[in-house]
Amino acid sequence: MKIATLNINSINARLGDLCVWLNTNKPDILLLQEIKTEFNNFPFWDLQMAGYEAKILGQKGYNGVAILSKTPITVVQENLPNFTDENARYLEVETTIKNQKCTFASIYLPNGNPPQNAPNDTSRFEYKLKWIDAFLSHAENLLKKEKNVILGGDFNIMLTPRDVYNPDLFKDSPLYRQEVWNRLNKLMFIGYTDAFRALYPQNNGYTYWDYGPTAFANDLGLRIDYIFLSPNMADYLTDCFVDRQLRSKDKSSDHTVLTAKFKDK
Repeated sequence: MKIATLNINSINARLGDLCVWLNTNKPDILLLQEIKTEFNNFPFWDLQMAGYEAKILGQKGYNGVAILSKTPITVVQENLPNFTDENARYLEVETTIKNQKCTFASIYLPNGNPPQNAPNDTSRFEYKLKWIDAFLSHAENLLKKEKNVILGGDFNIMLTPRDVYNPDLFKDSPLYRQEVWNRLNKLMFIGYTDAFRALYPQNNGYTYWDYGPTAFANDLGLRIDYIFLSPNMADYLTDCFVDRQLRSKDKSSDHTVLTAKFKDK
């Protein structure tokens, strides 16, 4: 089984490259974030021609998450339970792959940076913390049900100095503060495994480079995209790697693909 996640930064702007990547790499599941489109403008037909069923939670011009699957999928949760949110940031589905019923969630965790015209406004960071708290509660409930769970997406958090090319530049960033570290570490404390870091504790694993002219070429990146596994999925993990191919395209997203592979149960 092969599972991948990608913040695509507008699916309609990157559709051609995405379809080529899908035809070449053939993941069983692809989790997408920042699709930036509503249902009626989502390219269901193109993705069906590439061999994928798609479920989405869309939003015009912003946010939005989707899950593509080679097998039929059923939506079980749109946005987090018990958390009122006007933004499309969480989509959860179930499907069966090679006789294994699995739960997948595509996650676009809030960034938390203040508005450019109001640098002292903390409301977005407060929203981020509340969102993470609701997510942790739901993730813990999934574990209690003993499901095969994979949570993937853009978490907008760098956990350690190893996850950012220059920690000093981000010391006050909402992506790199103690409050968010504590919360994301709690996800692992309750039983989830960070798929990439479990296999490659010393590699940087960057998945994001800004659009500056030298960031990608000089590997000035951040590790903010993750795949987290329930214990019964972590036991079957064989590899997790960053695929930089899409980020090298002329009109790429500022993120690239993170892929995890599993042996059959």
